[in-house]
Amino acid sequence: MRTRLSMIKNFPKISLIFLAIAITSCNALKRVGKDELLLSKNTLYADDKKITDEDIHSLIVQKPNSRVLGYPLRLNLYNLAKKDPDSSFQTWLQKKEKREQRLINFLSEKQVNRLGESFLVKGASIWLKNIGEAPVVIDTAKTNKSLRRLNAYYKSKGYFNNNTTFVIDSNKQRGRITYKLDLGAPFLIDSVSDKIASKALDSIYHSEKRNSLIKKGQKIDLDNLNNERERLTNLFRNTGVHNFQESSISYDLIGDTTKVSGNQKLDILLNIDNLRKRTDNNITTTEYKVYRFKDINIYTDYLFNSDTDSLQSITYNDFTIYYKDKLRYKPKAITDAVFLKKDSIYREIDRIRTYRQINNLNSFKYPNIEFKEDSIQPYLTTNIYLAPRPKYSLGTDLDITHSNIQFLGLGFSPSLQARNLFKGAEHLSISGRINLGASKDPKITDNRFFNILEFGGDVNLNIPRIWFPLVNTNKIIPNYMLPQTKVSIGTMFQQNIGLDKQTFNAVFGYNWSPTDFKKNNIELLNVQFVRNVNPNRFFMVYQNTYNKLDNIADNYQDNAALAEYFETLEGETEPTLIIPEGTTGFTNAILNRQVASSSQDYTEISSIEERRKRLSENNLIFASNYTYNKTSKKSITDNNFYQFRFKLESAGSLLTGLSKLIDFNKNEEDKALVFKVPYSQYLKTELDFIKHFTISGSDVLAFRSFFGIAIPYGNSDNIPFVRSYFAGGSNDNRAWLPYSLGPGATKDLNDFNEANLKIAFNLEYRFPIVGNIKGALFADAGNIWNAMDNVQDSAATFNDFSSLAEIALGTGIGLRYDFTYFVFRLDMGLKTYNPAEEAAKRWFRDYNLANAVFNIGINYPF
Repeated sequence: MRTRLSMIKNFPKISLIFLAIAITSCNALKRVGKDELLLSKNTLYADDKKITDEDIHSLIVQKPNSRVLGYPLRLNLYNLAKKDPDSSFQTWLQKKEKREQRLINFLSEKQVNRLGESFLVKGASIWLKNIGEAPVVIDTAKTNKSLRRLNAYYKSKGYFNNNTTFVIDSNKQRGRITYKLDLGAPFLIDSVSDKIASKALDSIYHSEKRNSLIKKGQKIDLDNLNNERERLTNLFRNTGVHNFQESSISYDLIGDTTKVSGNQKLDILLNIDNLRKRTDNNITTTEYKVYRFKDINIYTDYLFNSDTDSLQSITYNDFTIYYKDKLRYKPKAITDAVFLKKDSIYREIDRIRTYRQINNLNSFKYPNIEFKEDSIQPYLTTNIYLAPRPKYSLGTDLDITHSNIQFLGLGFSPSLQARNLFKGAEHLSISGRINLGASKDPKITDNRFFNILEFGGDVNLNIPRIWFPLVNTNKIIPNYMLPQTKVSIGTMFQQNIGLDKQTFNAVFGYNWSPTDFKKNNIELLNVQFVRNVNPNRFFMVYQNTYNKLDNIADNYQDNAALAEYFETLEGETEPTLIIPEGTTGFTNAILNRQVASSSQDYTEISSIEERRKRLSENNLIFASNYTYNKTSKKSITDNNFYQFRFKLESAGSLLTGLSKLIDFNKNEEDKALVFKVPYSQYLKTELDFIKHFTISGSDVLAFRSFFGIAIPYGNSDNIPFVRSYFAGGSNDNRAWLPYSLGPGATKDLNDFNEANLKIAFNLEYRFPIVGNIKGALFADAGNIWNAMDNVQDSAATFNDFSSLAEIALGTGIGLRYDFTYFVFRLDMGLKTYNPAEEAAKRWFRDYNLANAVFNIGINYPF
């Protein structure tokens, strides 16, 4: 019986072992015929030089079966499937004379037929074939197609006389294909001439000819010709030619492309034809012209197929604004979003900026811009149709959560959106938040099922321009940079969570984007007030800190003067400190020298008391900050990009300046008080850099580096908990739990370990496995330290560059499932180098499954 229970308990492990054996024992040649060759490798040489460029290799039609870390997983999954499951089932069914009839008598004929279609008989093989990959057998027809592609590609690069061949090397039904290209000398550009039908285009072209991407002496390259075509298209469309068609540009290569030696040069003739128009069944051509804007009309209450003749109108700054019944917007708010100006020439960039800024107003849906040409003169009448969004809208969110604090959490968030609040396209958002949580934490005395409560609300006002009294910022930050002013106020109350914090936040700031790849954010004012309602619960919440204090107190439990601070719990033999009377009384007795103690005990208790005060005192943060973001990512599928973020924050400087005009009260530590709270003063900076590299196909190497430091000064000797750094977790070092790594070489120093200096590096190799399932190998390095604050523990502080030896290293593997809109992530991290261990035991000390840390996350960590 015990053996059976043990087998049942270990069934998942046994199943995985058998599956691994089944997959690894598969014969990769199982589905390859005797006269066929399994493609194992493609090699490409151009003029005896090996080509590794992925773009060139992508031209090859047949590629070897995909591999996961060098192993053909999908091929072997495919080979596990039965070739003809229907036939196999019938063979098994007829193998014994009466087997089919016995099954029919036991099940029924219909059920036997269904058995043949079941997952075990047929479905498993279909599933394995779907997620697997059929063997890639060398097909010389496809190989010749690859040669034609390579030949055409190198012709586009100027090698008009290249020759391509291939060689197949075989060994034990496996074949390698070597593609060999004899390129020869490339053809060069001897001269560039032009033939432009339109006088307007001819004038524009020659005024900007110096910027041409096609120059004499260059190698002929189709990419250069296409890039020049795009440059000219953008040039013409931004100099008045609103209807220019890229197809009007063509090139003629003049010369003998069959030359194999001598002067291999060609002349290039640039052709720019007139505009082609289709009328009925005929195609006519007209000369391109430079257009200017005649009238610009804005319809603010437009509905599809609606009657525009009955609308009222006003004229404002050369714009005609049409509306129904009553104009609900300030004219300036609308016209500032339009970059098309009367009597100016058409520019494509102005049209794009207009679309972006109108969308940025968040007051209209589906804006449409229509251009009508004048039949006599080159003028445009512009109609901008705007369909207003509802002024008010209600929304609500319901969340179900699980965490280490609560095994079940319910969140309810109602919200109200008010658009165009002050007729300037302002957007007001009012939202509330109620969280109910169920926790089995013994420190919570509330016996109700939902014994955790958190509630609050936020008010956010978004103004689609830089609002700065008495100053016109439009010349510094023009409207095309999508400027916004953001004002927000919020508060949150907690019950039975930690020290039951009450927080108040207020932010006033600006953001703008000079380009699609750069963003600036300034918060002139960022105020955060944190009030701890139940600071007496400190030692209930921070159990590690309590255990350290209680262990020290064991040495003094027989002292009669301290007897009142101890109690012996039921079932225990040793007395413990009473919370909070005992912890407070014992600490004061030692620190006030009422009871003699060793210098080591005094120092440790002093350190514990300093941390208790810091984490339980109320905080007032009065800060300003600037954040700069830059990215090269062009689309969601771009896997070759970088991201850079820089942040600088200063807190307390304004209040310090006011203290010279206003006599602030001070506490016993000579710290200035605002609302009876010592305000925080510090300087903080962060640098965050991310780089992604495409290795091959869908394989990506992702790198991240982070450096952050917050230096207290003036009115502070430490950093508030909410502004400090922690290490560990699903988006940091995944071999450690959140708040469990560091500071420095310390181990489990506190329940929530934090510090004011952080260094982190992450490297992750991402690769596809099967279908939407992807894998990852990662290495996370970093740590946190205390620097230039009131922490004196040398093991927790950054002393000099030798402290870099305390950078922890975690390595591991991960699985991801791509749901298209988001990625579900499971990572397993192992402690590879643990600075908290003795120097001789830091490497691979806990490198085993028993000490593995599993992280669940949504989307990629960086």
